[in-house]
Formats: sequence, structure tokens, C-alpha cells
Amino acid sequence: QVQLVESGGGLVQPGGSLRLSCAASGFTFSSYAITWFRQAPGKERELVATITSAGRTIYADSAKGRFTISRDNPKNTVYLRMNSLKPEDTAVYYCRMGTQYWGQGTQVTVSS
Repeated sequence: QVQLVESGGGLVQPGGSLRLSCAASGFTFSSYAITWFRQAPGKERELVATITSAGRTIYADSAKGRFTISRDNPKNTVYLRMNSLKPEDTAVYYCRMGTQYWGQGTQVTVSS
């Protein structure tokens, strides 16, 4: 069955960096786009970045210039490198394949 497992979240100070990972299994990973979303307390889930099967990337305005999405097909893993983190980046970050398969999420907290 399809599984997506996020990791790499944690507590970081403003201006710091984190790299999130989304490890996938149960499908032909290289054939699918993977998207990172996030959901802050009291807010709707929002798209952060997408990487297509061909490696094309799309970013939300809030992520442009600070976040980088990448994929390693032999490792069935997508990464989200986040630099210059701000308190407003605090959220649970999820990866998604297709429109229905989600991971369990990883918490990112940006605070001094």
C-alpha cells in the first residue's frame, strides 16, 4: 500500500534552517509528483511546494527564495530544504502523492 513518512521537523530559531524528508513506498515513485503542504494552528492547509515527475518545481509565494524542493528517485524520497525560517513558518508539514495519499506530518516550530 502507499505510504508516505515525513521526518526532519523540530524546533529552530528564527533565521535557522531545516531539511524535511518524505520517504515513499508502495508505488512507482519516479512517476508521480509530490507536494509539500503545511497547516498552522487555526489555519487551512496550504501548498508549499511541488516537484513533478520530471523535476519541475513550483513554489508558493511564501516559499520562493527560501525553500527548495528536490527528489532522489533511487531513494524514493523528496526533500524540502527550508532556510531563513520565520515564526510564521511554524506548522505541521505534510507530503502528498496524487490527491489522496498523505503522510502523517512533521511539526516545525520556529521560535526563539
